[in-house]
Amino acid sequence: MINGKVTTSLEATIDIEVSGPNPTPEQTEAVIDTGFNGYLTLPSQLVRLLNLPLAGSRFATLGDGSVVSLRAYHATVSWHGQNRKVLVLEGDGASLVGMSLLRGSRFSMDVVVDGDVAVEELPLAMRP
Repeated sequence: MINGKVTTSLEATIDIEVSGPNPTPEQTEAVIDTGFNGYLTLPSQLVRLLNLPLAGSRFATLGDGSVVSLRAYHATVSWHGQNRKVLVLEGDGASLVGMSLLRGSRFSMDVVVDGDVAVEELPLAMRP
């Protein structure tokens, strides 16, 4: 199970480990964004630090409805005790965990400041 906390601005956050070609992973606090259908966004500084290999670009629709082109990279995330290869979008803000990374998980949170956040792997029989 992956545990986290709800921030003072009522964002659900978890710490995740991300790595690139360099086997040394970096840990980042990521906001769970159920409106994001991708895997993960990372700030430019972390993308450079991890030396992630470029995978091209992708169009993304932001919360305000605007469409932007973002650079995409290959990365590995430690997820439920396993290394998972994911596509990372480079963003301007905080690290974001999207619904593609959460797929096959149960997500719950206590929506109060410092409330518990839990991401639990679903049993195989329940996964699509």
